[in-house]
Amino acid sequence: MSLFAQRAVESQNRTNAPSELYPNHSERNMDFQKRLSHLQPIRHPQKDFFVADIFDAAPKDDTASMEHPLFALKAGDKRVRTYERNGVKVEIRPDAKYGCASIHDKDIWIYCISQMVEAMNRGREDISRTVRFTAYDFLTVTNRDTSGRAYERMSDALERLKGTTIATNIETPGYRKRGGFGLIDSWEVIERDQDDTMVAVEVTLPDWLYRSIKSKQVLTLSRDYFRLRKPLDRRIYELARKHCGKQSQWQVGLAVLHEKTGSTDALRNFRGAIRDLVESNELPDYLVEFDAESDMVTFHPRNMSYRLK
Repeated sequence: MSLFAQRAVESQNRTNAPSELYPNHSERNMDFQKRLSHLQPIRHPQKDFFVADIFDAAPKDDTASMEHPLFALKAGDKRVRTYERNGVKVEIRPDAKYGCASIHDKDIWIYCISQMVEAMNRGREDISRTVRFTAYDFLTVTNRDTSGRAYERMSDALERLKGTTIATNIETPGYRKRGGFGLIDSWEVIERDQDDTMVAVEVTLPDWLYRSIKSKQVLTLSRDYFRLRKPLDRRIYELARKHCGKQSQWQVGLAVLHEKTGSTDALRNFRGAIRDLVESNELPDYLVEFDAESDMVTFHPRNMSYRLK
């Protein structure tokens, strides 16, 4: 018998030998079994993404993008846009293929912000820049149809958000950044169904937006915001919410409002759009008045007893 075979037999004999021949052998096994937990160790104690699973979260928007026109009013706009006011300069550079992110694309931002703020309000500690959500929940919460084409439009919106870059000196709490960054850092489809339609999506928000959310630099929007069809109406609502807020009114000159919306239309066309909005009387939360003689626009809260939190 070879030396290797002989040692293998001896090892097997020791394993099968009565415990009295090796009195410490069984005791060591029992001690080891006592120490071995029934549970495996927690290998991933903290997720590196936030799961957006709150269906009734109130719509929230960050105040910086409500003040400055980061989002285009025309889908697929491929012009470089520049906005400068009160020491803040913003240059919006479009994606070469998809163009600038539009204000309708911003719904993805608003959805993520709303989920994160509500989670913080509920005491959750799993907040992260990376947000995972289901495409269907996003479409229903933002009042969109759920057809196959809607999922394609959502994919295009994510491409525009990723490809649009902002060069600005906008400040966020305790931090001032001068440079360029995307409206989202990245996005990825995590899961698809049998028809190759996106089910779960993961979006990583830019760091400066994440800091704004964490410091609650946000305002509540009306749920009817998502019902507004026209991009300009959405932008005007943002400005009314930001500047009028809980005050009895906000009055602004037409030329200044035209500039703040980021509209690229001629002022006379913008004036006509304001008249249409006044006549429709359908801007959520606010009544709009236009004085043609002074070219002044005035916003009043519809219900002074109602307070947005």
